[in-house]
Amino acid sequence: MQKPAFLPQRRTLLVGSALLAAAAGLAVLSLTMTRSNCKTGSGTALVGGPFTMVSHKGEPVTEKTYAGSYTLVFFGFTYCPQICPTELQVMAEALEQLGPKADSIVPLFVTIDPERDTPKQLASYVENFHPRLVGLTGTPEQVAAMAKSYRAYYARVENAERPEDYTMDHSSLIYLMGPDGVFRKHFSYTTNAAELAKNITQAIENKCD
Repeated sequence: MQKPAFLPQRRTLLVGSALLAAAAGLAVLSLTMTRSNCKTGSGTALVGGPFTMVSHKGEPVTEKTYAGSYTLVFFGFTYCPQICPTELQVMAEALEQLGPKADSIVPLFVTIDPERDTPKQLASYVENFHPRLVGLTGTPEQVAAMAKSYRAYYARVENAERPEDYTMDHSSLIYLMGPDGVFRKHFSYTTNAAELAKNITQAIENKCD
Protein backbone atom coordinates (compact mmCIF):
# COMPACT_ATOMS: atom_id res chain seq x y z
CA MET A 1 0.00 0.00 0.00
CA GLN A 2 1.25 3.47 -0.80
CA LYS A 3 2.42 5.66 2.05
CA PRO A 4 0.99 9.10 2.85
CA ALA A 5 2.88 12.04 1.41
CA PHE A 6 3.94 14.93 3.62
CA LEU A 7 4.87 18.59 3.23
CA PRO A 8 5.68 19.51 -0.37
CA GLN A 9 8.67 21.81 -0.87
CA ARG A 10 6.71 24.14 -3.13
CA ARG A 11 3.03 24.94 -3.48
CA THR A 12 2.37 23.91 -7.09
CA LEU A 13 -1.00 23.64 -8.80
CA LEU A 14 -2.20 20.41 -10.32
CA VAL A 15 -3.81 20.93 -13.71
CA GLY A 16 -5.90 17.78 -13.44
CA SER A 17 -7.91 16.47 -10.54
CA ALA A 18 -6.95 19.26 -8.13
CA LEU A 19 -8.48 21.97 -10.25
CA LEU A 20 -11.49 19.84 -11.10
CA ALA A 21 -12.07 19.11 -7.44
CA ALA A 22 -11.72 22.77 -6.53
CA ALA A 23 -14.18 23.72 -9.26
CA ALA A 24 -16.62 21.10 -8.05
CA GLY A 25 -16.44 22.42 -4.52
CA LEU A 26 -16.97 26.01 -5.60
CA ALA A 27 -19.86 25.02 -7.85
CA VAL A 28 -21.60 23.16 -5.05
CA LEU A 29 -20.96 25.95 -2.56
CA SER A 30 -22.28 28.58 -4.97
CA LEU A 31 -25.64 26.81 -4.97
CA THR A 32 -26.04 27.26 -1.24
CA MET A 33 -27.47 30.35 0.43
CA THR A 34 -24.74 31.45 2.81
CA ARG A 35 -26.79 34.15 4.44
CA SER A 36 -24.30 34.82 7.23
CA ASN A 37 -23.98 38.60 7.32
CA CYS A 38 -21.50 39.70 9.95
CA LYS A 39 -22.65 43.31 9.92
CA THR A 40 -26.37 42.70 10.15
CA GLY A 41 -26.47 39.30 11.80
CA SER A 42 -29.39 38.35 9.57
CA GLY A 43 -30.12 34.82 8.46
CA THR A 44 -28.27 31.57 8.97
CA ALA A 45 -25.64 29.86 6.87
CA LEU A 46 -26.43 26.64 5.06
CA VAL A 47 -22.85 25.39 5.38
CA GLY A 48 -21.86 23.43 8.48
CA GLY A 49 -23.99 22.01 11.24
CA PRO A 50 -24.10 19.27 13.87
CA PHE A 51 -21.66 16.38 13.58
CA THR A 52 -20.38 13.45 15.62
CA MET A 53 -16.82 12.32 14.94
CA VAL A 54 -13.68 10.98 16.66
CA SER A 55 -10.49 13.01 17.06
CA HIS A 56 -6.99 11.73 16.30
CA LYS A 57 -6.65 11.20 20.06
CA GLY A 58 -9.53 8.72 19.96
CA GLU A 59 -11.92 11.09 21.73
CA PRO A 60 -15.53 11.58 20.61
CA VAL A 61 -16.20 15.14 19.45
CA THR A 62 -19.16 17.13 18.17
CA GLU A 63 -19.64 20.66 16.90
CA LYS A 64 -20.19 21.68 20.53
CA THR A 65 -16.62 20.64 21.34
CA TYR A 66 -15.38 23.68 19.43
CA ALA A 67 -18.08 26.16 20.47
CA GLY A 68 -16.52 29.50 21.35
CA SER A 69 -13.60 29.07 18.94
CA TYR A 70 -13.19 29.84 15.27
CA THR A 71 -12.51 26.71 13.25
CA LEU A 72 -10.68 26.22 9.98
CA VAL A 73 -12.11 23.10 8.36
CA PHE A 74 -10.51 21.15 5.53
CA PHE A 75 -11.67 17.80 4.11
CA GLY A 76 -9.04 15.41 2.75
CA PHE A 77 -7.17 12.17 3.41
CA THR A 78 -3.72 11.18 4.63
CA TYR A 79 -2.78 9.28 1.45
CA CYS A 80 -3.40 12.42 -0.62
CA PRO A 81 -0.27 13.06 -2.72
CA GLN A 82 -0.33 16.86 -2.94
CA ILE A 83 -3.55 18.78 -2.39
CA CYS A 84 -3.98 17.94 1.28
CA PRO A 85 -0.39 18.43 2.48
CA THR A 86 -0.26 21.66 0.50
CA GLU A 87 -3.43 23.06 2.05
CA LEU A 88 -2.53 21.93 5.55
CA GLN A 89 0.84 23.62 5.18
CA VAL A 90 -0.92 26.82 4.11
CA MET A 91 -3.21 26.60 7.14
CA ALA A 92 -0.22 26.05 9.43
CA GLU A 93 1.71 28.98 7.96
CA ALA A 94 -1.34 31.23 8.28
CA LEU A 95 -1.72 30.33 11.95
CA GLU A 96 1.93 31.19 12.55
CA GLN A 97 1.46 34.56 10.83
CA LEU A 98 -1.56 35.31 12.99
CA GLY A 99 0.48 35.11 16.17
CA PRO A 100 -1.65 35.46 19.35
CA LYS A 101 -4.84 35.70 17.25
CA ALA A 102 -4.38 32.03 16.37
CA ASP A 103 -5.18 31.10 19.97
CA SER A 104 -8.87 31.53 19.18
CA ILE A 105 -8.74 29.22 16.14
CA VAL A 106 -8.93 25.41 15.98
CA PRO A 107 -7.72 23.92 12.66
CA LEU A 108 -9.60 20.74 11.72
CA PHE A 109 -8.54 18.14 9.16
CA VAL A 110 -11.56 15.94 8.39
CA THR A 111 -10.81 12.70 6.57
CA ILE A 112 -12.98 11.51 3.70
CA ASP A 113 -11.21 8.14 3.83
CA PRO A 114 -12.23 6.59 7.16
CA GLU A 115 -11.32 3.10 5.95
CA ARG A 116 -7.60 3.92 6.13
CA ASP A 117 -7.57 7.05 8.29
CA THR A 118 -7.93 5.67 11.78
CA PRO A 119 -7.24 7.90 14.80
CA LYS A 120 -3.72 6.42 14.98
CA GLN A 121 -3.07 7.15 11.32
CA LEU A 122 -4.37 10.70 11.69
CA ALA A 123 -2.28 11.27 14.80
CA SER A 124 0.96 10.45 13.00
CA TYR A 125 -0.11 12.64 10.06
CA VAL A 126 -1.31 15.87 11.69
CA GLU A 127 1.81 16.21 13.84
CA ASN A 128 3.75 16.96 10.66
CA PHE A 129 1.92 20.23 10.13
CA HIS A 130 0.91 22.07 13.30
CA PRO A 131 0.75 21.14 17.00
CA ARG A 132 -2.83 22.38 17.24
CA LEU A 133 -4.14 20.66 14.13
CA VAL A 134 -6.94 18.21 15.00
CA GLY A 135 -7.67 15.21 12.79
CA LEU A 136 -11.25 13.96 12.67
CA THR A 137 -12.51 10.57 11.50
CA GLY A 138 -15.56 8.40 12.12
CA THR A 139 -17.73 5.77 10.55
CA PRO A 140 -18.38 6.11 6.81
CA GLU A 141 -21.86 7.35 7.69
CA GLN A 142 -20.57 9.99 10.10
CA VAL A 143 -18.00 11.21 7.60
CA ALA A 144 -20.60 11.36 4.83
CA ALA A 145 -22.98 13.34 7.05
CA MET A 146 -20.37 15.92 8.00
CA ALA A 147 -19.16 16.29 4.41
CA LYS A 148 -22.74 16.76 3.24
CA SER A 149 -23.38 19.51 5.78
CA TYR A 150 -20.30 21.37 4.53
CA ARG A 151 -21.18 20.76 0.87
CA ALA A 152 -17.81 18.99 0.50
CA TYR A 153 -17.48 16.69 -2.51
CA TYR A 154 -15.57 13.40 -2.43
CA ALA A 155 -15.52 10.14 -4.36
CA ARG A 156 -13.44 6.98 -4.24
CA VAL A 157 -11.33 6.22 -7.33
CA GLU A 158 -10.47 2.55 -7.68
CA ASN A 159 -7.11 1.12 -8.76
CA ALA A 160 -7.85 -1.94 -10.90
CA GLU A 161 -4.32 -3.35 -10.58
CA ARG A 162 -3.94 -2.72 -6.85
CA PRO A 163 -7.34 -2.33 -5.14
CA GLU A 164 -5.72 -1.42 -1.82
CA ASP A 165 -4.12 1.64 -3.44
CA TYR A 166 -7.35 3.41 -4.30
CA THR A 167 -7.35 7.18 -4.13
CA MET A 168 -9.96 9.85 -3.41
CA ASP A 169 -11.21 12.77 -5.47
CA HIS A 170 -12.36 15.64 -3.29
CA SER A 171 -13.06 19.34 -3.20
CA SER A 172 -10.28 21.50 -1.79
CA LEU A 173 -11.92 24.34 0.08
CA ILE A 174 -10.96 25.65 3.50
CA TYR A 175 -13.97 26.77 5.56
CA LEU A 176 -13.82 29.42 8.27
CA MET A 177 -16.54 28.92 10.86
CA GLY A 178 -17.33 31.38 13.63
CA PRO A 179 -17.38 30.72 17.39
CA ASP A 180 -21.13 30.29 17.03
CA GLY A 181 -20.62 27.54 14.44
CA VAL A 182 -21.88 29.77 11.63
CA PHE A 183 -20.11 29.85 8.26
CA ARG A 184 -17.97 32.94 7.69
CA LYS A 185 -15.91 32.44 4.53
CA HIS A 186 -14.39 29.80 2.30
CA PHE A 187 -11.01 29.80 0.61
CA SER A 188 -10.00 28.09 -2.62
CA TYR A 189 -6.90 26.06 -3.45
CA THR A 190 -5.17 29.17 -4.83
CA THR A 191 -5.30 31.05 -1.51
CA ASN A 192 -1.86 31.50 0.01
CA ALA A 193 -0.98 31.73 3.70
CA ALA A 194 -0.78 35.54 3.76
CA GLU A 195 -4.22 35.91 2.17
CA LEU A 196 -5.69 33.34 4.52
CA ALA A 197 -4.23 35.07 7.59
CA LYS A 198 -5.49 38.46 6.37
CA ASN A 199 -9.05 37.21 5.84
CA ILE A 200 -9.12 35.45 9.19
CA THR A 201 -7.95 38.65 10.90
CA GLN A 202 -10.72 40.62 9.21
CA ALA A 203 -13.32 38.10 10.36
CA ILE A 204 -12.07 38.17 13.95
CA GLU A 205 -11.81 41.95 14.12
CA ASN A 206 -15.39 42.38 12.92
CA LYS A 207 -16.35 41.27 16.43
CA CYS A 208 -19.74 40.03 15.23
CA ASP A 209 -19.90 36.99 17.49
